Amino acid sequence: METPADGAPKLWRRGTLVYTLSGLVFLFCWLLLGDFAWQLKERSVSDTARLVLRNFAASDLLVGLLIGSLPGAFAMIIGPVISVKSDRHRGRWGRRIPFLLVPLPAVVISMTGLAISPWLGAHLHDLLGGRSPGLNNCVLVTFAVCWAFFEIASILANATFGGLINDTVPQEVIGRFYALFRMVSLIDGIIFNRFLIKHAEHYFFWIFIGGGLLYGIGFTLMCVMVKEGEYPPVEPLDETARPGRFQAIRSYLRECFATPYYLWLFLALILCSLSFSPVNSFSLFYARSIGMSTEDYGGYIWPSYACSLTLAYPLGWLADRIHPLRLGIASILLYAVVTLWGAAFAITPRTFGYAFMAHTFISGTYMTAMASVGQRLYPKLKFAQFASASGLLDSVCRILLPSAMGLILDANGHNYRITFLVSGLFSSFGFVALVVVHRKFMQLGGPGNYIAPHVQPPDPV
Repeated sequence: METPADGAPKLWRRGTLVYTLSGLVFLFCWLLLGDFAWQLKERSVSDTARLVLRNFAASDLLVGLLIGSLPGAFAMIIGPVISVKSDRHRGRWGRRIPFLLVPLPAVVISMTGLAISPWLGAHLHDLLGGRSPGLNNCVLVTFAVCWAFFEIASILANATFGGLINDTVPQEVIGRFYALFRMVSLIDGIIFNRFLIKHAEHYFFWIFIGGGLLYGIGFTLMCVMVKEGEYPPVEPLDETARPGRFQAIRSYLRECFATPYYLWLFLALILCSLSFSPVNSFSLFYARSIGMSTEDYGGYIWPSYACSLTLAYPLGWLADRIHPLRLGIASILLYAVVTLWGAAFAITPRTFGYAFMAHTFISGTYMTAMASVGQRLYPKLKFAQFASASGLLDSVCRILLPSAMGLILDANGHNYRITFLVSGLFSSFGFVALVVVHRKFMQLGGPGNYIAPHVQPPDPV
């Protein structure tokens, strides 16, 4: 942020982009509109999909595979490729927006397919006749195919959305901006869990159709209205590397995984991220297993979102002041305590409700606090590449964890308290890894003088 002369407006810079206060507000508004459409899609689709799958007799293993492992597998393959291509792309529309616009129609079409999957499954059942594996299985097959296309298209866009934010939002306000992002996400969560989830089981058609249309309109407007700046020329690939078709892969692996500091950072982020997955993946089934209705389940979620909404902007402001790593360490430690308590005592609808509210609120606190940590710690000119490297490792774990949890739960009579126990263990290990990262971060200059440990041309930002 430039200190203005007397009477001159304040200016914020990000690369070649220069914003006045009004320009910064308009940038925030358009990015937040796109985020609102994206988050409503994300918030509504997963829980609605779980209800549809359970209605057609899907096992915990199948739910874990489709909702957890399959997206992880696609992200592991697609994310790094798209991220690197986006970092190295130069075009009249920028280096991020083309990768956001191209998969957009596929998201809308695949969500339409999810909406009509029971109808498609019924036709497949009739077409196969005596060779049909059964109506339910035919519906599950068509749903799985549409879900696969939906995840592929979503991952194509998700891999570069964070890069667009990194390239357009000034660093001085990035924590507060991500706090606004979290507020939008929480508003989406309140809308879905307060008004829609109780109808999701019977009106999933309209939820999928409406979410797809809103996503298409909101993301299109954001891509049209947000302008990227100019970027430095693309770095050539390492000329000392052995030439060949795998040179780019070798360069990617060497840059991202040869520095112990980044390996510790990736490990900490992955452990903390995975700690939320077991409870999130099976919480709806947990609630039903102890006699809680879907409406009551939503009634425990949206108040915790409302509390998180109240604290989101102060947390973003605090992250800009004291650094997100420090907030993340405190919140993940508190999360470990809460989930281990839930593993011991969440055996009635009331105790589960309290534990689940605390899980939702504290995990949201962690995500708000740590939302800008990548922008602060990764090399700026290769942000999407390093973010994808973390996502690559995270995806490997996400392929294994949901399926493993499904197998464990199926084998243990659907004892969903195990999900709290696993979350508590992951968050405890994540806390230790974050402490190690913070120590290394201070050795690299700390909040005031940090320099990302990566050999690159001088950063113009």
